[in-house]
Amino acid sequence: MSTRRVPIRHSLVTRLLVTSVLIAIAAITSTAWLATRTATRAISQEQGRSLAENTEVYNELIEYAATHPDWSAVSPLIEQRAAGLDRRITLMTDDRTIVADTLDGPSLDAARPAAVVDPLNLDLGLTGGTDRIDPRAVGPFRVPDDVSDELLAKAEEQLRCLRGSRLDGEIKPLPDGRFTVVLTTPDPRGSADRCEAKPETAGQAEEKALRSLGQLAGKCLDLADDEGLEILPDFSAYLINISVDERSVRPAPRETFRVDVDADEAALISECVEQSRRSMLQPHVAPAVLLFITAPDSGADQTTFTLSGENTVRIVTVTGAVLVATIIVTVLVGRRLVRPLRTLTDAVDRQQPAPVSAPDEIGRLARALNDSTHRRDRAEAQRRAMVSDVAHELRTPLTNIRSWLEAAQDDLAPTDAQLLDLLHEEAVLLQHIIDDLADLAAADAGTLRIHPEPTYVRDVVTQVVDSHRGTAQAAGIALTVQIDEDPVLPADAVRLRQIVGNLVSNAIRYTPPGGSVTVAAQDTTITVRDTGVGIAAEHLPKIFDRFWRADGSRTRATGGSGLGLPITQHLVKAHGGTIDVQSTLGEGSLFTVRLPDTPAGPRQE
Repeated sequence: MSTRRVPIRHSLVTRLLVTSVLIAIAAITSTAWLATRTATRAISQEQGRSLAENTEVYNELIEYAATHPDWSAVSPLIEQRAAGLDRRITLMTDDRTIVADTLDGPSLDAARPAAVVDPLNLDLGLTGGTDRIDPRAVGPFRVPDDVSDELLAKAEEQLRCLRGSRLDGEIKPLPDGRFTVVLTTPDPRGSADRCEAKPETAGQAEEKALRSLGQLAGKCLDLADDEGLEILPDFSAYLINISVDERSVRPAPRETFRVDVDADEAALISECVEQSRRSMLQPHVAPAVLLFITAPDSGADQTTFTLSGENTVRIVTVTGAVLVATIIVTVLVGRRLVRPLRTLTDAVDRQQPAPVSAPDEIGRLARALNDSTHRRDRAEAQRRAMVSDVAHELRTPLTNIRSWLEAAQDDLAPTDAQLLDLLHEEAVLLQHIIDDLADLAAADAGTLRIHPEPTYVRDVVTQVVDSHRGTAQAAGIALTVQIDEDPVLPADAVRLRQIVGNLVSNAIRYTPPGGSVTVAAQDTTITVRDTGVGIAAEHLPKIFDRFWRADGSRTRATGGSGLGLPITQHLVKAHGGTIDVQSTLGEGSLFTVRLPDTPAGPRQE
């Protein structure tokens, strides 16, 4: 055993130093993270509050613009809002001419507006709605007072009907002078349907405005002479055909009926109605202006924040938590450093191996004491595993031989050529098992050697395929070869044939009739692909375990010994290569062997 000093990177002193540095880094990182989160949260809160305030100002100005033809009387409104927010509110035209301003301050010619106040083209990001025309902009579409009174009476009648059905609701006025009844109690049985008001008809003035709207929208759509638009009070539009009575002196519409349109046509109609409605409302609303909400002194839309009491408590709490965590981590690390010493002492007292594997001074001492014990336990485990494996695999063929011999002795089975063939088949099977076990025993003992030399892969693969072609044909399986050029690899030719042969026989065994097995080679890679039953994903990690079969019901005769793939893996590793598998259940499997392209020389697995 070497007596050289332990490397500095594995020293206990180094571990203590690294632990202290990590604790310091963790504390600094936690503090920085807390400060960042706190500042970010405070800024987000201020930005959220600022956005909410801006939205309130925007909504109030939209309401004003929708109900006034100009901005001449807006000053009291914005001055009141500016005083409450401690902000400067400015309204300007597109060419930056001031319409209204609450304070004299820096020029806003280069400033970015908070929003555009236009009741006919709303900012949906601020309103959260879907209609770009504010419903409070009614203009010529407002219901006359006498019609409004009639509609209110109908709404009250509908409300009495609801209350008679043991429901309740409330009447809400709409901006155009109409009324709607809103239920305030649940209606699981749909009793409110029978109280629905009849479709409302437009008054004379409103009907005239809707007719003008239909004519404007019709021009936008370039309708034919026998086509028109029917506009309802809620501005929904329908395309209609007009039948004209040509026998009268002055031809007049005799009959109209609605025409079904597709989605694209409906969208175009809606767009033209909205455009025409905007044109009719333009004289009745205030013109669009730019809205600026800025700081009174700097003229900038800035967000400031202060450290609140809640954030201060959060900082103190997290700092205390970091301190407590530092103390706990230090204690745990100290105990972790001492625990191996105690474990080693107890193991020496009990004369048992100590479970210490750290690459430090204590670990080196523990490994020195445990080395002989580990080697002994490993040899014992290998011996038990081998005995168990041999007993497991030899039991069936030996039992068969004994049964047939005893039957022959008791004259229950004739001693003819058939019996001799059966006994010979079982003897060959026993020899195959013993050869497989011998290879595994050599691999386990570290004596499995290979003798690499330049080997033509094409020759090896062709020999293997030719030897298995009869078996494949008998099973109704197509066995093909695909080799690019003629690769030469430094390999043990005998062992390489064993590798490819194990994979090909395994592929044939698990491929149903009508399937195919393809052996391919290119450069340093050999693949065996089949169209067989495939392997489930949960079974893939186990396929290289000895005596393992995917189908537990398979015997050696139908499912192999379960040793072929483990032996193949050992042989590939002995060559310094790798083997892996890809498989899809019900579609087939692909085994890929990759070998080095440089000689490895005689070596043991």
